[in-house]
Amino acid sequence: MKPQELKELSADELRTKEKELAEQLFKLRFQHTLGQLENPMKLRNIRREIARIKTVLDEKRRGKE
Repeated sequence: MKPQELKELSADELRTKEKELAEQLFKLRFQHTLGQLENPMKLRNIRREIARIKTVLDEKRRGKE
């Protein structure tokens, strides 16, 4: 998801999306440990997406948009 799309979401929607991605990241890390992960780039992409969401949430909290 692009940063502009994230900025259009509400804070509650962003928190929900962050929780979903955190759960998905946990599952992917588990698969990676077991050697069952087909595409390791998924880990990187999800971590980046979580970071984008946290950045947008912080901007909203501070009142920047």
